[in-house]
Amino acid sequence: MRISARADYAVRAALQLADVRDAGPLKAEAIADAQEIPHKFLEGILNDMRRGGLVVSQRGGHGGYRLAKPPESISIADVIRVVDGPLVSVRGVRPPELSYSGPAESLLPLWIALRANVRQILDGVSLADVAAAELPALVSALSEDPASWTNP
Repeated sequence: MRISARADYAVRAALQLADVRDAGPLKAEAIADAQEIPHKFLEGILNDMRRGGLVVSQRGGHGGYRLAKPPESISIADVIRVVDGPLVSVRGVRPPELSYSGPAESLLPLWIALRANVRQILDGVSLADVAAAELPALVSALSEDPASWTNP
């Protein structure tokens, strides 16, 4: 699995909105500055997030963007899916739509297991969890393992 710049920026923008959710709408420029995201790129991401029902926008002098739902009810997976599509695909195809034969036949259950684990982590972490630095125990345990930090 690869996290695109688009997905990373979308999650960071959503976290910025979660952090100020009671302060009213936040302008795209303010989000871009706070998270060091190219403004034009962020505008497209915010539009996708608006169409996906994650943020709402308000026009005018006091306008900007805010989360459409409480941050507790928006998972990191929700954000990634809205801007990038499925969490795990193989050559752009979702694993259940694949088929293999011969010695490669057991690849399909491997890809399905990978997708299940990615879902378990990303669907199990909300914007509120990350914004409060209160990650679920499974995520904390995985990130505390020194082997997780090395690149084989």
